[in-house]
Amino acid sequence: MLERCLRPLEMCFGGGGDDETLLWDTDLKPHASGNYSIAVVQANSSLEDQAQVFTSPSATFVGVYDGHGGPQASRFITNHLFSFLRKFTAEEGGLSEEVIKKAFESTEEEFLRFVKQSWIARPQMASVGSCCLLGVISNDVLYVANLGDSRAVLGREALEGEVNCGGVVAERLSTDHNVGVEEVRKEVEALHPDDAHIVVCTRGVWRIKGIIQVSRSIGDAYLKKPNFDTNPLFQQFVFPVYLKRPVMTAEPSILTRKLKPNDLFLIFASDGLWENLTDEEVVQIISKSPRIGIAKRLVTVALEEVAKKREMRYDDLKKVEKGLRRHFHDDITVIVLYLDHSKKSINGSSRHKGDYDCINTPIDIFSQTADYVHL
Repeated sequence: MLERCLRPLEMCFGGGGDDETLLWDTDLKPHASGNYSIAVVQANSSLEDQAQVFTSPSATFVGVYDGHGGPQASRFITNHLFSFLRKFTAEEGGLSEEVIKKAFESTEEEFLRFVKQSWIARPQMASVGSCCLLGVISNDVLYVANLGDSRAVLGREALEGEVNCGGVVAERLSTDHNVGVEEVRKEVEALHPDDAHIVVCTRGVWRIKGIIQVSRSIGDAYLKKPNFDTNPLFQQFVFPVYLKRPVMTAEPSILTRKLKPNDLFLIFASDGLWENLTDEEVVQIISKSPRIGIAKRLVTVALEEVAKKREMRYDDLKKVEKGLRRHFHDDITVIVLYLDHSKKSINGSSRHKGDYDCINTPIDIFSQTADYVHL
Protein backbone atom coordinates (compact mmCIF):
# COMPACT_ATOMS: atom_id res chain seq x y z
CA MET A 1 0.00 0.00 0.00
CA LEU A 2 2.62 2.50 1.02
CA GLU A 3 6.01 2.24 2.65
CA ARG A 4 7.24 5.81 2.75
CA CYS A 5 4.29 8.13 2.31
CA LEU A 6 6.44 11.10 3.22
CA ARG A 7 8.77 11.00 0.21
CA PRO A 8 8.82 14.58 -1.11
CA LEU A 9 8.40 13.84 -4.81
CA GLU A 10 6.36 16.92 -5.58
CA MET A 11 5.83 20.31 -3.98
CA CYS A 12 2.12 20.93 -3.62
CA PHE A 13 1.06 24.56 -3.24
CA GLY A 14 -2.41 25.15 -1.85
CA GLY A 15 -4.56 28.12 -1.02
CA GLY A 16 -1.95 30.20 0.79
CA GLY A 17 -0.25 33.23 -0.69
CA ASP A 18 -1.72 36.70 -0.36
CA ASP A 19 -5.15 35.35 0.53
CA GLU A 20 -4.13 33.51 3.73
CA THR A 21 -0.48 32.68 4.31
CA LEU A 22 -1.30 30.15 7.03
CA LEU A 23 -3.90 28.24 5.00
CA TRP A 24 -3.11 25.34 2.67
CA ASP A 25 -5.56 23.35 0.56
CA THR A 26 -5.70 20.92 -2.35
CA ASP A 27 -7.69 20.79 -5.53
CA LEU A 28 -10.24 17.98 -5.85
CA LYS A 29 -8.50 14.63 -6.10
CA PRO A 30 -10.02 11.26 -7.05
CA HIS A 31 -10.57 8.24 -4.83
CA ALA A 32 -12.21 4.90 -5.57
CA SER A 33 -15.80 6.16 -5.31
CA GLY A 34 -15.68 9.91 -5.80
CA ASN A 35 -13.33 12.76 -5.02
CA TYR A 36 -11.99 14.58 -1.99
CA SER A 37 -10.29 17.77 -0.86
CA ILE A 38 -8.23 18.85 2.14
CA ALA A 39 -7.61 22.18 3.85
CA VAL A 40 -5.48 23.12 6.85
CA VAL A 41 -4.99 26.40 8.68
CA GLN A 42 -2.15 26.81 11.16
CA ALA A 43 -2.47 28.57 14.51
CA ASN A 44 0.38 27.09 16.58
CA SER A 45 4.03 28.07 16.19
CA SER A 46 4.62 24.51 14.98
CA LEU A 47 1.69 22.93 13.15
CA GLU A 48 0.38 20.22 15.46
CA ASP A 49 -2.32 18.95 13.08
CA GLN A 50 -1.28 16.40 10.47
CA ALA A 51 -3.44 14.55 7.95
CA GLN A 52 -3.08 12.11 5.08
CA VAL A 53 -5.16 10.34 2.44
CA PHE A 54 -4.13 7.16 0.65
CA THR A 55 -6.17 6.01 -2.34
CA SER A 56 -6.13 2.88 -4.48
CA PRO A 57 -8.64 1.45 -6.97
CA SER A 58 -10.22 -0.62 -4.21
CA ALA A 59 -9.75 1.29 -0.95
CA THR A 60 -9.41 4.74 0.59
CA PHE A 61 -7.63 5.54 3.87
CA VAL A 62 -8.05 8.87 5.68
CA GLY A 63 -6.16 10.02 8.76
CA VAL A 64 -6.45 13.18 10.87
CA TYR A 65 -3.99 13.54 13.75
CA ASP A 66 -4.39 16.47 16.14
CA GLY A 67 -1.27 16.78 18.27
CA HIS A 68 -0.82 18.51 21.62
CA GLY A 69 2.28 19.45 23.56
CA GLY A 70 4.17 19.59 20.26
CA PRO A 71 3.99 18.19 16.70
CA GLN A 72 6.10 15.08 17.23
CA ALA A 73 3.30 12.58 17.99
CA SER A 74 1.08 13.60 15.06
CA ARG A 75 4.08 13.45 12.70
CA PHE A 76 5.02 10.03 14.10
CA ILE A 77 1.51 8.70 13.42
CA THR A 78 1.74 9.98 9.85
CA ASN A 79 4.86 7.87 9.35
CA HIS A 80 3.61 4.68 11.02
CA LEU A 81 -0.17 4.10 11.23
CA PHE A 82 -0.88 3.34 7.57
CA SER A 83 2.17 1.08 7.37
CA PHE A 84 0.92 -0.94 10.34
CA LEU A 85 -2.51 -1.17 8.73
CA ARG A 86 -0.92 -2.56 5.60
CA LYS A 87 1.17 -5.06 7.57
CA PHE A 88 -1.67 -6.45 9.67
CA THR A 89 -4.17 -6.47 6.79
CA ALA A 90 -1.77 -8.68 4.84
CA GLU A 91 -1.15 -10.95 7.83
CA GLU A 92 -4.85 -11.34 8.64
CA GLY A 93 -6.00 -11.70 5.05
CA GLY A 94 -8.15 -8.59 5.06
CA LEU A 95 -9.19 -5.48 6.95
CA SER A 96 -11.16 -5.82 10.18
CA GLU A 97 -11.75 -4.08 13.48
CA GLU A 98 -9.11 -6.33 15.02
CA VAL A 99 -6.58 -5.24 12.39
CA ILE A 100 -7.33 -1.59 13.14
CA LYS A 101 -6.93 -2.16 16.88
CA LYS A 102 -3.57 -3.85 16.33
CA ALA A 103 -2.41 -0.96 14.13
CA PHE A 104 -3.34 1.59 16.81
CA GLU A 105 -1.71 -0.52 19.53
CA SER A 106 1.51 -0.89 17.54
CA THR A 107 1.64 2.83 16.75
CA GLU A 108 1.27 3.60 20.45
CA GLU A 109 3.94 1.08 21.44
CA GLU A 110 6.39 2.40 18.85
CA PHE A 111 5.85 6.00 19.91
CA LEU A 112 6.37 5.18 23.58
CA ARG A 113 9.54 3.33 22.59
CA PHE A 114 10.64 6.45 20.70
CA VAL A 115 9.95 8.58 23.81
CA LYS A 116 12.05 6.21 25.93
CA GLN A 117 14.92 6.28 23.43
CA SER A 118 14.80 10.09 23.38
CA TRP A 119 14.62 10.30 27.16
CA ILE A 120 18.03 11.70 28.05
CA ALA A 121 18.12 14.33 25.29
CA ARG A 122 14.42 15.25 25.29
CA PRO A 123 12.57 14.14 28.45
CA GLN A 124 9.74 16.58 27.66
CA MET A 125 8.68 14.21 24.86
CA ALA A 126 6.83 12.25 27.56
CA SER A 127 4.20 15.01 27.60
CA VAL A 128 3.62 15.03 23.82
CA GLY A 129 0.55 13.27 22.41
CA SER A 130 -1.99 13.28 19.61
CA CYS A 131 -5.61 12.52 18.90
CA CYS A 132 -5.98 10.02 16.08
CA LEU A 133 -8.93 9.72 13.68
CA LEU A 134 -8.92 7.04 10.98
CA GLY A 135 -11.40 6.35 8.20
CA VAL A 136 -11.19 3.43 5.78
CA ILE A 137 -13.49 2.52 2.90
CA SER A 138 -13.01 -0.98 1.52
CA ASN A 139 -15.54 -3.09 -0.41
CA ASP A 140 -18.27 -0.52 0.33
CA VAL A 141 -17.70 -0.90 4.06
CA LEU A 142 -16.70 2.14 6.12
CA TYR A 143 -14.53 1.81 9.22
CA VAL A 144 -14.10 4.79 11.55
CA ALA A 145 -11.70 4.56 14.49
CA ASN A 146 -10.69 7.36 16.82
CA LEU A 147 -8.84 8.47 19.91
CA GLY A 148 -9.59 11.94 21.24
CA ASP A 149 -11.96 14.58 19.92
CA SER A 150 -11.35 14.84 16.20
CA ARG A 151 -14.62 13.88 14.54
CA ALA A 152 -16.06 12.03 11.54
CA VAL A 153 -19.51 13.03 10.30
CA LEU A 154 -21.61 11.59 7.48
CA GLY A 155 -23.87 13.68 5.28
CA ARG A 156 -26.74 11.59 3.92
CA GLU A 157 -30.13 12.04 2.32
CA ALA A 158 -32.89 12.21 4.92
CA LEU A 159 -35.03 9.12 5.27
CA GLU A 160 -38.79 9.15 5.07
CA GLY A 161 -40.23 10.33 8.35
CA GLU A 162 -37.14 12.23 9.46
CA VAL A 163 -37.52 15.89 10.41
CA ASN A 164 -35.45 17.05 7.46
CA CYS A 165 -37.01 14.62 5.00
CA GLY A 166 -36.09 15.65 1.50
CA GLY A 167 -32.88 17.33 2.65
CA VAL A 168 -29.46 16.26 3.88
CA VAL A 169 -28.90 15.27 7.50
CA ALA A 170 -25.77 14.88 9.63
CA GLU A 171 -24.90 11.56 11.27
CA ARG A 172 -21.96 11.54 13.68
CA LEU A 173 -19.79 8.46 13.23
CA SER A 174 -17.16 8.92 15.93
CA THR A 175 -17.08 9.37 19.69
CA ASP A 176 -15.60 12.52 21.24
CA HIS A 177 -13.26 11.28 23.98
CA ASN A 178 -13.34 14.61 25.77
CA VAL A 179 -14.20 14.95 29.46
CA GLY A 180 -16.20 18.06 28.60
CA VAL A 181 -18.80 15.47 27.51
CA GLU A 182 -20.65 14.31 30.62
CA GLU A 183 -20.78 10.67 29.51
CA VAL A 184 -17.00 10.59 28.99
CA ARG A 185 -16.41 12.38 32.29
CA LYS A 186 -18.48 9.75 34.14
CA GLU A 187 -16.60 6.99 32.33
CA VAL A 188 -13.25 8.32 33.55
CA GLU A 189 -14.55 8.87 37.09
CA ALA A 190 -15.91 5.31 37.20
CA LEU A 191 -12.46 3.96 36.32
CA HIS A 192 -10.90 5.91 39.22
CA PRO A 193 -13.36 5.67 42.15
CA ASP A 194 -10.58 6.29 44.68
CA ASP A 195 -9.54 9.61 43.09
CA ALA A 196 -11.93 12.45 43.84
CA HIS A 197 -9.87 14.78 41.65
CA ILE A 198 -9.47 12.61 38.57
CA VAL A 199 -11.45 15.20 36.58
CA VAL A 200 -11.20 18.86 37.59
CA CYS A 201 -12.96 21.93 36.21
CA THR A 202 -10.26 24.55 35.62
CA ARG A 203 -11.27 28.01 34.36
CA GLY A 204 -14.57 26.63 33.14
CA VAL A 205 -13.04 23.65 31.31
CA TRP A 206 -13.11 20.02 32.48
CA ARG A 207 -9.69 18.36 32.40
CA ILE A 208 -8.21 15.06 33.57
CA LYS A 209 -6.08 15.89 36.64
CA GLY A 210 -6.56 19.52 35.63
CA ILE A 211 -4.21 18.91 32.67
CA ILE A 212 -5.83 17.50 29.53
CA GLN A 213 -9.32 17.38 28.04
CA VAL A 214 -9.08 14.18 25.97
CA SER A 215 -9.15 10.79 27.65
CA ARG A 216 -7.64 8.77 24.78
CA SER A 217 -4.60 9.45 22.62
CA ILE A 218 -1.36 8.24 21.11
CA GLY A 219 1.48 9.32 23.40
CA ASP A 220 1.08 11.37 26.62
CA ALA A 221 3.45 8.84 28.18
CA TYR A 222 3.59 10.49 31.60
CA LEU A 223 -0.19 10.13 31.98
CA LYS A 224 -0.03 6.44 31.08
CA LYS A 225 3.29 5.29 32.54
CA PRO A 226 3.94 6.44 36.14
CA ASN A 227 7.69 5.80 35.76
CA PHE A 228 7.91 8.73 33.35
CA ASP A 229 6.00 11.07 35.65
CA THR A 230 8.13 10.33 38.73
CA ASN A 231 11.48 10.67 36.96
CA PRO A 232 13.39 13.73 38.32
CA LEU A 233 14.67 14.53 34.83
CA PHE A 234 11.11 14.87 33.51
CA GLN A 235 9.98 16.86 36.54
CA GLN A 236 12.30 19.67 35.47
CA PHE A 237 9.88 20.31 32.58
CA VAL A 238 6.43 19.27 33.84
CA PHE A 239 4.85 19.49 37.29
CA PRO A 240 4.52 15.89 38.57
CA VAL A 241 1.09 14.28 38.85
CA TYR A 242 2.08 11.22 40.94
CA LEU A 243 -0.24 8.72 39.31
CA LYS A 244 -1.29 5.45 40.88
CA ARG A 245 -2.37 4.08 37.50
CA PRO A 246 -2.78 5.30 33.89
CA VAL A 247 -5.39 8.02 33.45
CA MET A 248 -5.48 7.82 29.62
CA THR A 249 -5.68 4.99 27.09
CA ALA A 250 -4.87 4.34 23.44
CA GLU A 251 -7.79 1.96 22.82
CA PRO A 252 -9.83 3.35 19.90
CA SER A 253 -13.58 3.48 19.50
CA ILE A 254 -14.42 1.75 16.22
CA LEU A 255 -17.54 1.94 14.08
CA THR A 256 -18.19 -0.34 11.10
CA ARG A 257 -20.90 0.65 8.64
CA LYS A 258 -22.02 -0.62 5.26
CA LEU A 259 -22.23 2.33 2.89
CA LYS A 260 -25.69 3.00 1.49
CA PRO A 261 -26.90 4.70 -1.71
CA ASN A 262 -28.18 7.69 0.27
CA ASP A 263 -24.76 8.33 1.89
CA LEU A 264 -23.46 11.45 0.14
CA PHE A 265 -20.20 12.59 1.75
CA LEU A 266 -17.93 12.26 4.78
CA ILE A 267 -16.16 14.92 6.83
CA PHE A 268 -13.05 14.11 8.85
CA ALA A 269 -11.82 17.08 10.87
CA SER A 270 -9.85 18.06 13.95
CA ASP A 271 -11.71 19.69 16.81
CA GLY A 272 -10.63 23.13 15.60
CA LEU A 273 -13.51 22.93 13.12
CA TRP A 274 -16.11 21.51 15.51
CA GLU A 275 -15.38 24.17 18.15
CA ASN A 276 -16.81 26.73 15.73
CA LEU A 277 -19.37 24.85 13.62
CA THR A 278 -21.92 22.17 14.47
CA ASP A 279 -22.24 18.88 12.61
CA GLU A 280 -25.45 20.13 11.01
CA GLU A 281 -23.94 23.45 9.92
CA VAL A 282 -21.01 21.71 8.25
CA VAL A 283 -23.26 19.26 6.40
CA GLN A 284 -25.54 22.04 5.17
CA ILE A 285 -22.58 24.10 3.90
CA ILE A 286 -21.30 21.12 1.91
CA SER A 287 -24.71 20.22 0.49
CA LYS A 288 -25.25 23.77 -0.77
CA SER A 289 -21.74 24.50 -2.08
CA PRO A 290 -19.74 23.51 -5.18
CA ARG A 291 -17.32 20.65 -4.69
CA ILE A 292 -14.30 22.60 -5.83
CA GLY A 293 -12.70 24.28 -2.83
CA ILE A 294 -15.15 22.77 -0.33
CA ALA A 295 -12.60 21.94 2.39
CA LYS A 296 -11.16 25.45 2.19
CA ARG A 297 -14.69 26.84 2.31
CA LEU A 298 -15.35 25.07 5.62
CA VAL A 299 -12.11 26.33 7.13
CA THR A 300 -12.90 29.86 5.97
CA VAL A 301 -16.39 29.77 7.49
CA ALA A 302 -14.92 28.50 10.78
CA LEU A 303 -12.41 31.36 10.80
CA GLU A 304 -15.17 33.85 10.07
CA GLU A 305 -16.96 32.50 13.15
CA VAL A 306 -13.78 32.96 15.18
CA ALA A 307 -13.51 36.59 14.03
CA LYS A 308 -17.17 37.21 14.82
CA LYS A 309 -16.78 35.84 18.36
CA ARG A 310 -13.76 38.09 18.91
CA GLU A 311 -15.59 41.08 17.41
CA MET A 312 -12.89 41.59 14.82
CA ARG A 313 -12.74 41.61 11.04
CA TYR A 314 -11.87 38.39 9.27
CA ASP A 315 -9.23 40.23 7.22
CA ASP A 316 -7.55 41.30 10.47
CA LEU A 317 -7.60 37.74 11.82
CA LYS A 318 -5.83 36.53 8.66
CA LYS A 319 -2.94 38.88 9.43
CA VAL A 320 -2.26 37.37 12.88
CA GLU A 321 0.93 35.29 12.78
CA LYS A 322 1.24 31.66 13.83
CA GLY A 323 1.91 31.23 17.53
CA LEU A 324 0.00 34.37 18.41
CA ARG A 325 -2.86 33.03 16.29
CA ARG A 326 -3.32 30.19 18.84
CA HIS A 327 -4.88 32.73 21.22
CA PHE A 328 -7.73 33.04 18.72
CA HIS A 329 -8.22 29.50 17.43
CA ASP A 330 -6.66 26.05 17.17
CA ASP A 331 -5.04 24.45 14.14
CA ILE A 332 -7.88 23.33 11.86
CA THR A 333 -7.78 20.36 9.48
CA VAL A 334 -10.69 19.36 7.23
CA ILE A 335 -11.04 16.49 4.76
CA VAL A 336 -14.24 16.17 2.72
CA LEU A 337 -14.76 12.86 0.94
CA TYR A 338 -17.61 12.60 -1.58
CA LEU A 339 -19.32 9.24 -2.06
CA ASP A 340 -20.49 8.75 -5.64
CA HIS A 341 -20.85 4.96 -5.29
CA SER A 342 -18.99 4.36 -8.55
CA LYS A 343 -15.39 3.85 -9.60
CA LYS A 344 -15.22 7.22 -11.33
CA SER A 345 -12.71 10.03 -11.15
CA ILE A 346 -13.62 13.70 -11.19
CA ASN A 347 -13.56 13.84 -15.00
CA GLY A 348 -15.88 10.85 -15.30
CA SER A 349 -13.32 8.32 -16.50
CA SER A 350 -12.57 5.11 -14.63
CA ARG A 351 -9.44 4.97 -12.54
CA HIS A 352 -6.65 2.87 -13.96
CA LYS A 353 -5.95 -0.38 -12.22
CA GLY A 354 -2.84 0.05 -10.12
CA ASP A 355 -3.41 3.77 -9.57
CA TYR A 356 -2.20 4.58 -6.05
CA ASP A 357 -1.86 8.04 -4.53
CA CYS A 358 -0.89 9.35 -1.13
CA ILE A 359 -0.98 12.94 0.02
CA ASN A 360 0.13 14.29 3.38
CA THR A 361 -0.61 17.78 4.58
CA PRO A 362 2.38 20.12 5.09
CA ILE A 363 4.55 19.75 8.17
CA ASP A 364 4.35 23.53 8.45
CA ILE A 365 1.98 25.76 6.47
CA PHE A 366 4.37 28.69 6.26
CA SER A 367 6.75 26.58 4.18
CA GLN A 368 3.83 25.65 1.91
CA THR A 369 5.22 22.19 1.18
CA ALA A 370 3.30 18.93 1.15
CA ASP A 371 4.14 15.39 0.20
CA TYR A 372 2.27 13.89 -2.71
CA VAL A 373 3.07 10.48 -4.11
CA HIS A 374 1.67 9.08 -7.37
CA LEU A 375 2.49 5.38 -7.57
